[in-house]
Amino acid sequence: MDALSPEAMLTFYRRLYPFKSVYDWLNHDSMPTRLWTHREFAFTLAGDVYVRYKSYNSPDELKTDVCKLNPSRFEIGPVYSGRPRDKKTLRKLTPLQRELVFDIDMTDYDEIRTCCSDANICRKCWKWISAAVQVLDGAIRDQYGYEQLLWVYSGRRGIHLWISDQEALELTDQQRKSIVGWMAAVSAVKEGTKRPNLRTANKGLPPSLVAARETLLPYFSEMILEEQDCFGSEKGYEKLLDFLPDNKTVDALRSKWSADPSRDSSSKWSDLKAQIRNYEKASPIRAQLMAAMEDIILYYTYPRIDAEVSKHRNHLLKAPFCIHPKTGRVCVPVDPQTIDKFDPEKVPTIGQLLSELDQLIAVDGQENQPGTILPNTIPPACQSDGETTRPM
Repeated sequence: MDALSPEAMLTFYRRLYPFKSVYDWLNHDSMPTRLWTHREFAFTLAGDVYVRYKSYNSPDELKTDVCKLNPSRFEIGPVYSGRPRDKKTLRKLTPLQRELVFDIDMTDYDEIRTCCSDANICRKCWKWISAAVQVLDGAIRDQYGYEQLLWVYSGRRGIHLWISDQEALELTDQQRKSIVGWMAAVSAVKEGTKRPNLRTANKGLPPSLVAARETLLPYFSEMILEEQDCFGSEKGYEKLLDFLPDNKTVDALRSKWSADPSRDSSSKWSDLKAQIRNYEKASPIRAQLMAAMEDIILYYTYPRIDAEVSKHRNHLLKAPFCIHPKTGRVCVPVDPQTIDKFDPEKVPTIGQLLSELDQLIAVDGQENQPGTILPNTIPPACQSDGETTRPM
């Protein structure tokens, strides 16, 4: 059986997908509440058909419909003022509640990573995701006091964060925009654009960056200077020079590096520090260059958040434990405390899980109960016609 065939997907949904655990996580209670019955689900079907505004009274109803539609994946949306399945008969359907979500995609690091590009990912560039999890998990807990955080590997090249605290659920779109504006201090820039200064005029770093600085410094040394060697090429070191405010320093470094192209990133970083030491400690230029070094460290390591995902309550996000249609990997929850040990290339695939299921059947003579192969790692917290569209 083809691991990504409709037959394999149907077996996965029937025998392995933990519908009850997802229900417990979203519903926050043993009995169905509006957090479940007024929740939107959306499905991606064969032929790029997209079905929206589905809702259910129980996890069993969701399972029945998923097995009937057999989607390549499904997504979870907001809690509405009415049941999404009744959309055609309601005068208005307004999103009221939604987990606060964050999405970090490895493609946003393409301008600086050297090991992979586009949809590809490896253990080396996964360290950017590790750094992002370390920074965001600590910042959200410390600065906002949220506790119900669920990190989920996207199945291919990124990671999602779901925050389920009651206060987070009730945030307005404007409040979400403010939070993501505070957290998303760094973003990729277009080719040929000067690197941004991460601090406001006559002020130091924003508090969100000050808190992250110490966490990110080891990542910069190990990842940027050593493994990725981000400044090893002419293109790479020219990006670094864009940060420096002193033309004399820029000219000196450019002359030295162009004359010796073999110098690696660690050596070039040492060259920069040596140039800074040429200025008196009380010199304004030295202070500006020290600030520029800090900006470089943060620019190359700070989380790059897809802000649009977080700003609006009506945004949908792929459900945990779905199968990524390109890789066949399961979208598994990830422990932020051990994120540095996580290897995306070793995440279970649907083919692996179905093979293990077959082996259990061969040994036991019968299948286990649904959902027993995938551990319940999600913390607790009526079938309709839906609305079908084809993406443009």
